[in-house]
Amino acid sequence: MDTTNIFTVTPMSYNIELSAGQEYSSTLTIVNPANAAKDFNYKVGISPYAVEGDDYEVDFTTESIRTQIADWITIENPIGTLRPNEIAKVKFTIKVPETAPAGGQYAALMVSSNNENKINGNISISNVFEMASIIYANIKGETVRDGELIDSTIPGFVTKLPIRISATLVNNGNAHEIAKTNLEVKNLLSPQIIYPQPGESGMINEVIMPETSRYITRDITGTSQLGVYEVTQTINYLGQDYKFRQTVVICPIWFMVLSIVTVTAIVALIINRIKKYRRKRRVL
Repeated sequence: MDTTNIFTVTPMSYNIELSAGQEYSSTLTIVNPANAAKDFNYKVGISPYAVEGDDYEVDFTTESIRTQIADWITIENPIGTLRPNEIAKVKFTIKVPETAPAGGQYAALMVSSNNENKINGNISISNVFEMASIIYANIKGETVRDGELIDSTIPGFVTKLPIRISATLVNNGNAHEIAKTNLEVKNLLSPQIIYPQPGESGMINEVIMPETSRYITRDITGTSQLGVYEVTQTINYLGQDYKFRQTVVICPIWFMVLSIVTVTAIVALIINRIKKYRRKRRVL
């Protein structure tokens, strides 16, 4: 397997509080793994970061009042080469202008590979991969925090796995917010907790971007194809706690068909015996 361009980037995101006129510096770590087949040539660029739709399709091209931070960032060493098992610390600086608007600002540090191969004397770019580290920044000032949970769905009857739990949250403010969602799944036919497993956490933090709504889904695995479970979803958002509990019956279609066929056969047998019994009585 060619692992030339299987690199890692950390952290995957930054959550930063900034002030107008402030200068902020940090680093991004790029790792070329020990089992890499070749040296890794990297390039770091800057893009705006936004989302589209309730399903949060990422957008690295659209510029807006909330992506101005992409123009405030400079990178000290944007290009370099890493041998296998080497790392690079890429320094970047954010210079916030005095006129920066209060609220959220979003950008992405885009790390790409651009290994060049010489073919017949010409240079070609091959195996180009790209990873993003997202910058979630909040400029201090008149911050509006307004939003709510508008929907939570836990199905009561499921015919096929996995069980899909969903929630929709809206953010009407001018800065991003964090929604903490927690799931717990119990088997009602035994005292067994299916999720989370011992030593694990059922909590996940989700970023809700300003002036958007987000549809969040989580799939529950580890259940049997036939059973009865209690699912509890807890959401903490903008200081509000929401809790929903639902009994979920898992019954695959093949089992329902088999049950209907079995019941139908039993009913038909009973009816047939009743008819035989009545005919026998008439003869007597």
